[in-house]
Amino acid sequence: MDFTYTLAIIGLPFVTFLLLGLLHNKLSHKLAGIIGSSSLFISFTLSCITAYFYFFKYGKVDGAYQKIEAFNITWLQLTDQLHIDMGILLDPISVMMLMVVTTVSLMVHIYSTGYMHGDNGFNRFFSFLSLFSFSMLGLVVATNLFQMYIFWELVGVSSFLLIGYYYEKPSAVAASKKAFITTRFADLGFLVGILLLSYYTGTFDFAEITKTNGNELAMTMPTGTSFLGLSIVSWALILVFMGGAGKSAMFPLHIWLPDAMEGPTPVSALIHAATMVVAGVYLVARLFPVYALEAPDALNVVMWVGAFSALFAAIIACTQFDIKRVLAFSTMSQIGYMMLALGVSQYGDHDGLGFMASMFHLTTHAMFKALLFLAAGSIIHAVHSNSMLDMGGLRKYMPITFITFGIAWLAICGFPGFSGFFSKDEILAAAFHHNKTVFYIAVFVAGLTAFYMSRLFFSIFFGKTQHYHHTPHESPASMTIPLIILALFAAFAGYIPFHDLITSDGRPFEAHINWAIAIPVTLLAFGGITLAYAFYFKPSTMPDKIAASLKGVYTTIYRKFYIDEIYLFVTQKILFNVVSQSIAWFDRHIIDATMDGFATVTNYASESVKELQSGQIQKYGFVFISGVFVFAFILIYVFVY
Repeated sequence: MDFTYTLAIIGLPFVTFLLLGLLHNKLSHKLAGIIGSSSLFISFTLSCITAYFYFFKYGKVDGAYQKIEAFNITWLQLTDQLHIDMGILLDPISVMMLMVVTTVSLMVHIYSTGYMHGDNGFNRFFSFLSLFSFSMLGLVVATNLFQMYIFWELVGVSSFLLIGYYYEKPSAVAASKKAFITTRFADLGFLVGILLLSYYTGTFDFAEITKTNGNELAMTMPTGTSFLGLSIVSWALILVFMGGAGKSAMFPLHIWLPDAMEGPTPVSALIHAATMVVAGVYLVARLFPVYALEAPDALNVVMWVGAFSALFAAIIACTQFDIKRVLAFSTMSQIGYMMLALGVSQYGDHDGLGFMASMFHLTTHAMFKALLFLAAGSIIHAVHSNSMLDMGGLRKYMPITFITFGIAWLAICGFPGFSGFFSKDEILAAAFHHNKTVFYIAVFVAGLTAFYMSRLFFSIFFGKTQHYHHTPHESPASMTIPLIILALFAAFAGYIPFHDLITSDGRPFEAHINWAIAIPVTLLAFGGITLAYAFYFKPSTMPDKIAASLKGVYTTIYRKFYIDEIYLFVTQKILFNVVSQSIAWFDRHIIDATMDGFATVTNYASESVKELQSGQIQKYGFVFISGVFVFAFILIYVFVY
């Protein structure tokens, strides 16, 4: 089958971006919303068609799903063998991501028509949303590393524009710059990793780099050690992962994520659910055969960074009061889950359980996290505050938001029957069979997740009913309909047979719930929910007493372990005041002084000789006759003496 039509999936959002961007002053807000939403609806429909034909008709050959290049052109020819192409690669994970990105993006577009109603920058906002969707779709279908890097940077630009959407607010401008600069440092590592990998393999193409013969890579990789006992391929993939860690806000490159909440809430849903932060997970998954078969050391780095980030973020989330910041740290924790799942995976058959579990959790998380953020936006829209301290008893005023938020809460807590239960169980099972320490960390994080999400849920919808200045009310249909649709996905996405569709080697395998793991972890999650119920379902002074008894420990956690302060100290006190000042002194007194010296000598020489070009004939005659006499004396001296 000809899949060339998939060009329209990524092309339509780009055309929409140009149209809304160039004509934003000439289009009404209603028309801009219709154009933006309709464009994503068409892309979503085409993605559904692609998924159907790929998974159930033409994607499987000899029992394994194949990589299909739906479109490919050579963009830059570097050498006879090395060239940069632009194209569309269809395989299980790219088709899955097309579905995830277009689904969440469509819901965000529809939701935004209500949430951003009356905003002066409405058309500009929808233009940026379309650019974001285009960037992420181009990233997931990239046929090669350099195409992915181009769209990777476009995702960074899009996030910069959307996080700083309220550019009149200094905090929003600072947050957008923080996200952009932090991820630029990470992307430098990504670029160096790409160059190393392409130099030694002679290609950028994913299909060639990841091609396997059984459980071995078809391409011969350099095996010599380069530094600290690791192979060149290991270092290249660690550097590539550095880019992924920056985009996915893994420790210690996570500092931009909480501040990214300065953007409108629909932006938070798009960034946290289906675009920016999952790009790092997708990057590792795209190169997974190379990680698993040639660079297990690099895969261990992925595992430990993911495990630590999951634990680190979950602990911080227990102390935050801003509803969006709690969800932000929750995202960091859940992305850590996905990373550690990839890290504990191997290649092929049931050994690739972690790979499947990571992609499974990426999908379910996209649905319930998008729902959580959009429901949070509905709450903020009603009470005009982000603080949990300004909320309480909202179930009576916002029944649809209450029910849909509750479904997402149960899903992320891993409540049996909801989507998060199934995907989280697969991750824990993979960790149990590979690394017990990582398994116990993941189990503890599951308990913490149930606690802090229950704390959030009970504080908002139960607890003490606040005396609101304006009686809260349910959001309009343009906002609640996406909530209802996402609630269905959050509830039932776990029943998708991922082990038949998305595996490390493209071949289905048998998978089932490991009840020996699922039951204890579920009981632990119930324990977290029960503890939060005791503290927050009704007004209680117990949380404050516990926080006061912990003193410095609680404050340290609340201040996010002072990581931001450490970064500021290093940059301002060391880099700016010591390193930068020394460089500035050298620049002024050595470099500039040397250039100034050249200029001074040149000016002096110019002043000395400019009289020779005075325009006075008598001076020219004097110089000419003087020259004749000098020349004559030289000749006499040479030939006579």
